[in-house]
Amino acid sequence: MSTPDHHNKKKASASARARERGAKVASRPVSFAELLAGILAWLGSLPDRVWARLRRIGPRLRTLRREHKAGNFPESNRRLIQLLLLIPGLFPMWRSKLKERIFRRRGKRLRVATVRVTRRSRLRPLAFVAVALVFASVAAFFSLYTTGTAVSYNGETLEVVGDAAQARRIAASVETLTAETLGNSFTFSDDALQYTSSLVRRSELGEIENLEKELTDEVGLVTYGYSLYIDDELVGSTPYKGALEALLEQVKQIGVSADTLSVDFVEDVRISEGYVPTDSLVNLGYIAETINSTKVGEETYTVQKYDTWSEIAEAHGMSSADLEALNPGYNINHINIGDELVLSKEVPYLTVKVTERQNYRDDVDYDVNYVDDPSMYQGDTRVIKKGEYGTADIVADVVYVNGIETERTVISQVMLTSPKAETRARGTKERPSWMPTGNFRWPCSGRLTSYFGYRNTGIRGASTYHQGIDIACAYGTTIVAADGGTVEFTGYKGAMGYTVIINHGNGYRTFYEHCSSFACSAGQHVYKGQAIAYVGRSGVASGAHCHFGVERNGTLVNPLNYLP
Repeated sequence: MSTPDHHNKKKASASARARERGAKVASRPVSFAELLAGILAWLGSLPDRVWARLRRIGPRLRTLRREHKAGNFPESNRRLIQLLLLIPGLFPMWRSKLKERIFRRRGKRLRVATVRVTRRSRLRPLAFVAVALVFASVAAFFSLYTTGTAVSYNGETLEVVGDAAQARRIAASVETLTAETLGNSFTFSDDALQYTSSLVRRSELGEIENLEKELTDEVGLVTYGYSLYIDDELVGSTPYKGALEALLEQVKQIGVSADTLSVDFVEDVRISEGYVPTDSLVNLGYIAETINSTKVGEETYTVQKYDTWSEIAEAHGMSSADLEALNPGYNINHINIGDELVLSKEVPYLTVKVTERQNYRDDVDYDVNYVDDPSMYQGDTRVIKKGEYGTADIVADVVYVNGIETERTVISQVMLTSPKAETRARGTKERPSWMPTGNFRWPCSGRLTSYFGYRNTGIRGASTYHQGIDIACAYGTTIVAADGGTVEFTGYKGAMGYTVIINHGNGYRTFYEHCSSFACSAGQHVYKGQAIAYVGRSGVASGAHCHFGVERNGTLVNPLNYLP
């Protein structure tokens, strides 16, 4: 059985052990996790009313901040909030006092420095004024005077310049320029140019750039001018600026109308600016007369199919004799496709090209529809229903060269009335060999001794107006039909001698005269190239030849216009 003392001893030993455990725990370092856990445990033990007050602090502070930014004066009865409102309100006052103290110290230092400078400047005022006057006098002198060089030519002063070396370089440049312009050497004599250096007023100095022009003018051999070139050929020069441009513009305006789009020169026209020999300057009237005249050159025309000598001459405003005079050696009754005929020995200096925008109404071609007809020969046609042209409003750009139309480009076309197609019958029956082809061949080969037209043979009984051509060849040479047809006549016809006449059935008849014998008879069909007679000299003839004539719709025409 335990006694009270024993019980007390047990309690004392238990307390000692507990204190020992507490000391061990206290001596052990506390970790961050344990500290955080302890803080959370303490916060968790706070009563709800404390938490309610803490939650109201945040919204209240935000309200105070908004009121302060809005310029209001928030108030509160709570000491803590009053302290928070007081401290920001003191900041402007503290800032103003700090600035005032800084400015006061700076002003004090500035006044001390000003006093020191003022005391020093009062020590030597006369010396300062004297130095200032000296500098002002020197500056004023050099602003009014400088060294200059007077350039004189043959005793006459041209210009006063500030740089003598540059003046000498300009004189050398004038020598080179004059020599190059004249095409021969040129130098100033030793006593022609003088350079005198002295002290001169600045107002007397001239521009160094003017010295070249003045020196060139004094020499007088070259002049600054404007030269007109056409295809690199010099037409003339003038000293007047803009005069040549105005003259060329006048030439262009001659062909201008309300419809004109553009006016240009065909040739390469340019105006060159620079020094030219003085004696090459000409009157503007001479230049105007030159560019409106002609120069040596050739204007030609290439012969096209169906062209005749008289038609070419008439189309270009000249007579057949004028065209023949420009083209000696040509046979006016026999020209070939591709021949180049000279229309003029002179061409204009300037060729003006005018482009116009034209609006006009024109015909629109109709289509042709063919219907086979077995009753007609191949190559023959017959109109069954005549076609009708349509009409259209046309906008076209038309190019004129010296007033002659050379090009027409249709820009737009608006149909007003539509064309109506034409219907034609087309033969399908095989054509007999004696049917005409529509083209002629030479009846025989030989030398042309007489052409179509007026002539004077000196042979008694010969016609003065030859109605065909004479082809000289050997007696007995075969004569063939120039085209297929029906022999209309064979026999003797006075001065024509033994003659063959072929009717080709298409409006043409051909004549073969002065034959020696026949190879056909009247009423016979002959084909193109078939032998019909032989060359002779029957009738009025000076030698063996074949007279070949062509009749079109009852009128004798030049056979050379129908032969290849």
